[in-house]
Amino acid sequence: MGNKPLLCILVSCRECCTHMGSVLALSSSPGHQNWPFSTEPPPSRWDAHPAHWDSPPRWERKDGRLPNPGSFHSLHRSCKDVFPQQIEGVKMIVNKTLSSFFKVSHTLHLSAVSPSYYRFHVEHLQSDDYSKDKDAPALIGEMDSSGSLNAHALLHLTERVRARTVFQTQQSQFVTWQFETEYRGNDFTAAVTVANPDILRESVILVAHFLQSVSSGLVLGGELVYHRGRAEEGGILTLAGQYSRPNWVATLNAGKGGAHASYYHRANKQIQVGVEFEASTRTQETTTSFGYQMELPEANMVFRGMINSRCIIGGVLEKRLTPLPATLIMGAFVNHKGDKLQVGLGVNVG
Repeated sequence: MGNKPLLCILVSCRECCTHMGSVLALSSSPGHQNWPFSTEPPPSRWDAHPAHWDSPPRWERKDGRLPNPGSFHSLHRSCKDVFPQQIEGVKMIVNKTLSSFFKVSHTLHLSAVSPSYYRFHVEHLQSDDYSKDKDAPALIGEMDSSGSLNAHALLHLTERVRARTVFQTQQSQFVTWQFETEYRGNDFTAAVTVANPDILRESVILVAHFLQSVSSGLVLGGELVYHRGRAEEGGILTLAGQYSRPNWVATLNAGKGGAHASYYHRANKQIQVGVEFEASTRTQETTTSFGYQMELPEANMVFRGMINSRCIIGGVLEKRLTPLPATLIMGAFVNHKGDKLQVGLGVNVG
């Protein structure tokens, strides 16, 4: 372990794992600390799986048995989906379904804050998420104008065992190679992830997850992140818990690296709200965020808004341009404390 204090080693482990970007196992790390006023291009959402990858909501089980708790990285998903996604500059997305298995999309983003880019995205998915073909592999690939590549594969090895592989390059440099295996029992989920193994440099990152359904609404579990290198090694343990009811979900992750709490509530068919609290021992900062989503089916519109303790207010409006197969996206974010403004306009076709 060298002469470095253990705390510095654990912090270095968290920074290394977080920097990899696509290490989905580290979903317990704070999600909005440097958002939305970031100069980096928005990352791809590699946590967007086919619908059957995650179990149905726990309250849908009516047979009296304890349900499977789902994946660890999906604990806060209900709350995060309420918040608006960052939009800045001008963006155009063109989606094309070539067949029931094959989909492609083109993204062009022009920005004065972050580097402009073109991104090509391709998906090979099964035609019906709940058909007999649901065990077929899902392959996702993406490349941008700088030559950076993301490749993602999902595979059902058996009815209970699922495997995931992620490769990511930054231009000509490999930055991530990750392998994950997940086992889903009747009332528990266990997963192990191996990230960036390097025999020559004698380094590796291991992430272990475990979730157990204690009752029909209560789930308890934890995450262990272990990092080993030539000069240092260390680990971080994070405990997690979630309690859910038909119209609300409360989740808490807490460990030496910080804490992340969220609360999601569906008021009615049109309105959903979410509250997040994030604390980091590394940066010694805490952030509280409030987000909401309002759906107006008669007007074909969805509005998402947010405000947080860093004096950032933002909102994104999505308007379906019927009968055209296009959606108009307009967004604005204001940082009152930093005196910054971001405005974005986008069109999603297909």
